Amino acid sequence: MTASMTRRDFVRTGALASGLVLAIQLPAWARGGLGAIARTARTLSPSAFLQITTDGVVTVWLTKSEMGQGIRTVFPMIVAEELELPLESIRLEQATADARFGDQYTWASSSVSDLWIPLRTAAAQAREMLVGAAARTWGVSADECRATAGAVVHAASGRRASYGELVTVAAALEVPAQPALKEPKSFTVLGKATHRVDAPSKVDGSARFGLDVRLPGMLYACVARCPVFGRNLSGYEDAGARSIPGVRDIIPLEAGELVVDDFWLNRLPGAVAVVADSTWAAIEGCRALSCRWDGSLESEFDSAKLTRIFRDRASQSGQLGRNEGDAPTALSQATRVIEAVYEAPFQAHATMEPMNCTADVRAGQCDIYVPTQYPTGVQQLAERLTGLPSDAVTVHTTLLGGGFGRRSEMHWVIDAIRVSSAIHRPVQVVWTREHDIQHDNYRPASYHVLRGGLDGTGRITAWMHRVVAPSVVGWHAPSMLQSAPDKTAEEALDGAADLAYAIPNLRVEYCPVATPVPLGWWRSVYASQNCFANESFLDELAREAGRDPFELRRELLIDAPRHLRVLELAAEKAGWGTAPPAGRARGIAVHKLFSDTVIAEVAEVSVEGGAVRVHRVVCAVDCGLALNPDTIAAQIEGGVVYGLSAAVKGEITLEGGRVKQSNFNDYPLLRMKEMPKVEVHLVESTDAPHGVGEPSVPPIAPAVANAVFQATGTRLRRLPLALG
Repeated sequence: MTASMTRRDFVRTGALASGLVLAIQLPAWARGGLGAIARTARTLSPSAFLQITTDGVVTVWLTKSEMGQGIRTVFPMIVAEELELPLESIRLEQATADARFGDQYTWASSSVSDLWIPLRTAAAQAREMLVGAAARTWGVSADECRATAGAVVHAASGRRASYGELVTVAAALEVPAQPALKEPKSFTVLGKATHRVDAPSKVDGSARFGLDVRLPGMLYACVARCPVFGRNLSGYEDAGARSIPGVRDIIPLEAGELVVDDFWLNRLPGAVAVVADSTWAAIEGCRALSCRWDGSLESEFDSAKLTRIFRDRASQSGQLGRNEGDAPTALSQATRVIEAVYEAPFQAHATMEPMNCTADVRAGQCDIYVPTQYPTGVQQLAERLTGLPSDAVTVHTTLLGGGFGRRSEMHWVIDAIRVSSAIHRPVQVVWTREHDIQHDNYRPASYHVLRGGLDGTGRITAWMHRVVAPSVVGWHAPSMLQSAPDKTAEEALDGAADLAYAIPNLRVEYCPVATPVPLGWWRSVYASQNCFANESFLDELAREAGRDPFELRRELLIDAPRHLRVLELAAEKAGWGTAPPAGRARGIAVHKLFSDTVIAEVAEVSVEGGAVRVHRVVCAVDCGLALNPDTIAAQIEGGVVYGLSAAVKGEITLEGGRVKQSNFNDYPLLRMKEMPKVEVHLVESTDAPHGVGEPSVPPIAPAVANAVFQATGTRLRRLPLALG
């Protein structure tokens, strides 16, 4: 990945290679087109998405990371559909990081959309080759044979051969370049609500997450870092740590920088690792360390200063993200001009499974066991740290106990590799909750200035949105802030520059600012802030114009039929226009994420004693073809929970250059008793499937804020939403 790419550019151009044991090498997708490359049986290897062996075993190789999005169910469903197999007959294997698979990453809600066609193509090629093998064996036309339930049958003669019996003959056939893919109307597996195939293993405890890894002779480590951003280790006293039972060694880790693929810049502050016989001993050893850090342990940077920086920057123009018509002139001529400022804080990821990595660095070999969203990056990082070639570095991707963008970073991987290299033994590094909350790569804070103009009839004539925020892309590739500012603007204005409303004069700007706070991609990225500002401000304009917020949106979405469809469906299912239950009010919001999924949400809330309670959320979703409605509903529900926690609870604040929050006591998440009823309604579509992991996050905050206004008359313009 070059320094001129954004995260979404990387997703679009990431390379995937795949193949079939049945003489099939799937296309080097996004690296050279979709032309199949014929192979012979002698060149078959485990680098394929799909493998069929002579004993009839069908294996699907997963090149994406499973972090709760359900790919261990839907990928086999895709293959089972095209290959005419029962779902339960498919075996799953997680791929290791290997050049034969191409770049492996899991983010931007792209797992299914990335592999939808390659997996179908592989399965369809296999099906046609198996049918061709049967026809050749029996001396009949392939048109007289069909694949069904793991076998090929010839109806006229009643002959039947299993896939395993046909592999050898099929492997010698020419690979069909463009196999016939099934029409959605003939699907028998896809489109059916299907329970997660990995659910039983998560219930009985056999599912393997990163923290479950155990290797012979393995030790455990925790790392002490300076609580103030930008400070490095200048010395330490370890007598107290060494007195803790079970502590084996103390390893200083030097400061530095490590660039992965010319993009993922890992800043390595000086730190100290405590190695022990158990995680608890390592944690206690870290607490007993006495570390000295260069410079003062206090800093002038805090949340109040950040707000002042944002406010000052907002008074200046920014990089243009969109400019239609003449918004400044239209505002000067408007009958009424409404201006509002919206703010969103830094947010931590707060994954349930703490950050962890197990590394085993030894002579000529490195094995890494890690819950990661970026196995290829982990491998490249290990190559740089160890000096080993790629074929000597094996990355074993475990299940992820939550990702949300956090596990695309790699600081804990760096810790594990460095410590294992120093002690010449396998070591599992675990970050405590406090360490993770205070050393996260946070969702950027942002500051939004919006101005809207209305004419004498209440029609919106102008819209200006100035977004002030630090750049996630610039944090990972600082040169981009100067060399490719348009790319940083594209990322930061996601959900703002692509406003779907038909407003004749529209201007959107991005004003980058620099802060010492480390930044990272957080579920739905900038859309989680931009949608809050957009959809809340539109409600403000609706009130000023004396319009119903839903009806105004309907009018403005004249050129956005997908938005309009989900908006109307959500309103219908929520009972918009009818009286809500006593003591409650409704708010609505609509958004299209970068995954191309469009979603509308209606939140039903009450306010008691100044506390906001969300009782019901109605979601209407257009995500293209619904491959597994059960998984889609689960992802939409999960996004609502994640977004709602950020909307009404969590924020990261700074004081003295450090994060004030430390654990769930002061960075709370939504509790079970606070969970609203979430209803998910899918728009029927035959379009290609779009990602659903992130789209439900952005609309929940403005939907709730708009409902709070309806309930109280108070407009909340800062997250987390709080009255009084």
